[in-house]
Amino acid sequence: MMLPDFEAWAIFASVVEHRSFSGAAQALGTSKATVSKAISRLETRLGATLFHRTSRRLTLTESGRALSDRAARILAEAREAEEVARDSNSTPTGRVRLAAPMNFGLTRVAPALADFLTLYPGIEVDLTLSDAPTDIVAEGIDVALRVAELPDSSLRVRRLAPVTLHLVAAPAYLEKHGRPEHPADLAHHACLAYTNASRPFVWQFRRGNEEVAIRPAGPLCTDSGEAMLPALRAGLGITRLPDFIVDQDLADGTLVELLQDWRETNMALHLLTPPGTLRPARVEVLIEFLAERFRQLCASRQ
Repeated sequence: MMLPDFEAWAIFASVVEHRSFSGAAQALGTSKATVSKAISRLETRLGATLFHRTSRRLTLTESGRALSDRAARILAEAREAEEVARDSNSTPTGRVRLAAPMNFGLTRVAPALADFLTLYPGIEVDLTLSDAPTDIVAEGIDVALRVAELPDSSLRVRRLAPVTLHLVAAPAYLEKHGRPEHPADLAHHACLAYTNASRPFVWQFRRGNEEVAIRPAGPLCTDSGEAMLPALRAGLGITRLPDFIVDQDLADGTLVELLQDWRETNMALHLLTPPGTLRPARVEVLIEFLAERFRQLCASRQ
């Protein structure tokens, strides 16, 4: 059986990445002629043209586009395999790209990373904080933390801990507008909406076998839970936020929890990584550190 031409596949992936033969040659530390010969060799082997070539432009053919993602995966997995082999005999080093929600990242992830980087001084973490949905594969993210009810996907998902959503308002708001006794009552209240939720502007409530969905409306909508707090404290409306944002306000009495017997039960803190089974040691140790830290953190809050 003839083995695949892995070198040619890797060179093809590099040409796609750098959009030129010369750029791929420079990145790979080889000659443009070697790159050209590898592409021709692969095209002959496949019986298909991979690029349209002109003196000014290089573009993928239909066949080339169909194969480019697979070539990229072959190259990425080969690199990961080499990194895993090297890492097995050395202390983890290198850069890890980590994404997390804004407020959770500031209040929970940043302190955890200070401890992690003390334990692993050879690792660098590139932390991105945003409440906007992120395509971690397209953005080259190694690890992502998300607080959500996640849809099915090809990503590897690890559920770390449950997250409780609290429906809250300030005492001043309740004194003026009354307290809702059922989720349906929220249709008559000013509600502050979180616009980056998996179901934007729809709140799902569950009590036993009864489920209610309401569409909140009010004076403020924002993609940041933290940004709602001043309006909440000023008595401008009702909203629903996770425990790590409102716990202190609830403890201080600045905010009051409503409809405590109605819950959204599927919310959780998840850790996501791209598809694939091979991961460098620097990524593995960060995953295990975060999993243990937030498992303990959430357990201490129950």
